[in-house]
Amino acid sequence: MPISLKKSTVNRELSWLSFNHRVLQEAMDETVPLVERLRFLGIFSNNLDEFFRVRVATMKRIKAISRKRELIGNKTADQVLDEIHAEVLRQKGIFETTYQEIIAQLAGEGIYLVNEKELTPDQEDFVDEYYRMQVAPFMIPIMLKMVPEFPYLRDKSTYLAVKMHPKQRDIKKQYALIEVPTSRTSRFVVLPEKNGKKYIMFLDDVIRFNLGQIFRLFECSKIEAYTIKLTRDAELDLDDDVSKGFYERMRKSVKNRRKGDPVRFIYDAEMPKDLLKYFVKKLNIEDDENLIQGGRYHNSKDFMKFPDLDTPALEWPPIQPIDHPVLSSAHSLISAVEQSDILLHYPYHHFRSMIHYLREAAIHPDVKEIKMTLYRVASQSRIVNALIAAAKNGKSVTVMIELRARFDEENNLQWSKKLQEAGVKVIFGIPDMKVHCKLLIVSYTQNDVLQNQVVISTGNFNESTAKVYGDFALFTSNKDICSEAVKVFHFIERPFLHFRFKHLLVAPSSMRNQYIRKINREIRNAKEGKEASVFIKVNSLVDETLIKKLYQASREGVKIRLIVRGICSLIPGIPGVSENIEVHSIIDRFLEHARVFIFGNSGDEEIYISSADWMERNLDYRVEVSTPIYDQKIRERLKEYMELQWSDNVKTRIIDGDVQTNNYAEQNGEEKIRAQMVQFDLTE
Repeated sequence: MPISLKKSTVNRELSWLSFNHRVLQEAMDETVPLVERLRFLGIFSNNLDEFFRVRVATMKRIKAISRKRELIGNKTADQVLDEIHAEVLRQKGIFETTYQEIIAQLAGEGIYLVNEKELTPDQEDFVDEYYRMQVAPFMIPIMLKMVPEFPYLRDKSTYLAVKMHPKQRDIKKQYALIEVPTSRTSRFVVLPEKNGKKYIMFLDDVIRFNLGQIFRLFECSKIEAYTIKLTRDAELDLDDDVSKGFYERMRKSVKNRRKGDPVRFIYDAEMPKDLLKYFVKKLNIEDDENLIQGGRYHNSKDFMKFPDLDTPALEWPPIQPIDHPVLSSAHSLISAVEQSDILLHYPYHHFRSMIHYLREAAIHPDVKEIKMTLYRVASQSRIVNALIAAAKNGKSVTVMIELRARFDEENNLQWSKKLQEAGVKVIFGIPDMKVHCKLLIVSYTQNDVLQNQVVISTGNFNESTAKVYGDFALFTSNKDICSEAVKVFHFIERPFLHFRFKHLLVAPSSMRNQYIRKINREIRNAKEGKEASVFIKVNSLVDETLIKKLYQASREGVKIRLIVRGICSLIPGIPGVSENIEVHSIIDRFLEHARVFIFGNSGDEEIYISSADWMERNLDYRVEVSTPIYDQKIRERLKEYMELQWSDNVKTRIIDGDVQTNNYAEQNGEEKIRAQMVQFDLTE
């Protein structure tokens, strides 16, 4: 019987908000160190900013096109936006309550967040000096009635909307605007300790304390300042002028993004009505849904960089990643990979093994060519430096750098220019298709025969994110995998060519169909009474075709276990539809980012790691790679890892039903298992 998805899926936007609620739960969790809870509030806020810039903006565009169009989850854009608004306000209330609880508990630990009205005379002197030396040089107060055109408010920035009351009644009140210079100095100012107590102040309040000094020219009886923040549509509108190169078109479109339409305006609830009305009018905000009443401070994403106060008991204990035993002891990393496949597991393994491997390739006399895809690159990238070193050492180096990696476009534009200047051949991508696979190919001669080695990763070649993202990177010289990885790069260079793949699952050509075939095989096995199972770990599960196929497999008796960190549109436990499906989600200290697929295959399991989530965009509109794992030792390690993740009963939430209430897994008197911490002990 056909399965209808209309009432058996969750809208992706609402599921995303459910995911961000799981992040908020970490801030609420009293077993998490206090300062780390504050930083989770920052992660929550940063996530929400991106959600408004991307998903809410998209919903508004869909609404403008058609109010009746149904989205996944049997809802229209209008309905989704209404539910988003209600859920955001609900979570905002939880956020504020949690924030106040954390602040109170920090005070109990002798750490105080103070504002400009709570300073002692000594602290006032310090703040005055700090403002003059560290803040004033970057201040640009704008008198709004004096400028011919209302200033452009940048997305991500924090502003103070200022209202000035002149002493003389016959002089009209003045409005001003100040951008809080967080790009130049920290959002948090650490004041001198006093009697063993620590004091911290928002930069906003440092400016408020000095408003009289800033606007002394105007002789005011009172000056008020209220924090505001604008979130803009982050969609890129690419110039279609074919006479311009892709690099130039991207550079221009990134610049134009800064002019995106407002999708959210957050303001201090204490802000006077006349001042609010003035800004709403000047910013052309017509939809009340775009107005969100907030507290005294916005841009809570800055809590992600809350200062280190030398309070070990209030932060995560330091955990040192280890070097892979084979790579750390090898005289040559390339020779080590010739002997056997190697799997790095970040952040449990050091990323420096990846750097050392690339540096060796850059100077190895037998290495002739290096090809690599880059999606998100660290701001100080040793990966890029190694590629430049390879080019300077006479190697042929080709880099596919994805200029359309959202919010990393400017960084990637800069790196692509630096690579080109060093003699690296840079490819800028495929029209209408992002290159999202994480692929490195090293070609070298051995006994006058050209050989290849490949690194295929589930996450970016990025030394910064590798410290906090859980990812796998497979190093292999397997000839089948290597030859097909070369084909993937040939396709990236010449997308008009067609290739067949027997070992790798490659999007957009065959990945979706291959997954469907593998699930169909499990269905056949279940019908024949054989062992049939699917065990998957992804970041997002949204694709309607694959959800429908999983439902079909469940109905036929296939045992399905899913670990989904973020969006999950699939609903487990629906009678007659998904009774054989269980879904877990883990949110903890490190970001679960790896994608792993295990298909039972009647006992002869097939195991893959991948860069691709089960989303339409990944399967149909991106170049993605899933690689099989053939090395028996690595296969066992991945199976052990997946079972450990499934057994987590400390940080696991159970995804159950269309409401997604995010209840924690029950322990029932069992030993507490926190998978991420256990993994450190198991990593070799």
